[in-house]
Amino acid sequence: MSSHSRRFVVPKRLQGAARSWLEEGDRPPRTARLASSVVLIRDSVEGAETWLAYRPGNSPLGVVAFPGGSVQNTDHDTFDWFGPSVGQWAEMLGVTDFALARSHVVAAIRELFEETGVLLAGTDATTLVEGTNTPEWTRAREAVASEEIGFAELVAKRGLGLRTDLLRPLVHWVSPEFAHRRFDTRYFAATLPVGQTPTLLPSKGVWGEWVLPARLLKDRDTTELGDRIGEEDARGLTLPQLLVPASEIILEKIAKAKGCIAYLNIKRSTHTYQAELEEDNGELWLRVEAPSAAPPTEALTAVPHPSATPS
Repeated sequence: MSSHSRRFVVPKRLQGAARSWLEEGDRPPRTARLASSVVLIRDSVEGAETWLAYRPGNSPLGVVAFPGGSVQNTDHDTFDWFGPSVGQWAEMLGVTDFALARSHVVAAIRELFEETGVLLAGTDATTLVEGTNTPEWTRAREAVASEEIGFAELVAKRGLGLRTDLLRPLVHWVSPEFAHRRFDTRYFAATLPVGQTPTLLPSKGVWGEWVLPARLLKDRDTTELGDRIGEEDARGLTLPQLLVPASEIILEKIAKAKGCIAYLNIKRSTHTYQAELEEDNGELWLRVEAPSAAPPTEALTAVPHPSATPS
């Protein structure tokens, strides 16, 4: 697949580390932690919408990002598994390590549940839980997030298995080498399941809402979103300053898609986005090789959609 080069602004929060990297010359980058992120989408009268949330603490996913986080040791626990086999997932992710592929898929479903309450799980390959925004489920989310209970234990106690067929692999993003905190992130996509509504985790959530990518991108050079969030490290920043390049590219592709199904069925390669730092007339930029657009494919249309019968 052909590719083209794009430049993205280096966010203000990373400029100090970027200049130090350029000044100090050769030195090994910090190890990137494995991470997974889920692009949750739904259809609206104006086009496909996605869920974005504020992330405090200089997250490698950006100030504003899709739900996600680090792969944990417990993501290697045993789960009932519905959908593509681990071997098939390894092939879709372009890796030969089955355990690596499995942990990324589990982490994606777990992080989506922790951060939004949306749970891609059912009692079998045709059912899906619903109504996961009750106080009981919220307490369960808090327990998993604080590691008081393992995600595998929570799912097993409720007689559920992971509906991995409801995920689609998107892109692979590796944080720039100069960053102090780095993620090696696998992005996935999923449509909002029937009977479920994303909500913020009470102990951690600050801001999160459904956004229309086309509208966000139209205002990308304004500070509207950052000012609306209102946090100190978000106010006064434009959209590119709030996002990592992978998120910006994903938003662009959602904005161009004719609905959720069309977006999920885009044919994708196992492309890795690895930003290279460069300086041009005193300005710092991230240069990213992005794959050229590919046509939709019919190969995925037989995979079950989240409108499956609720359990």
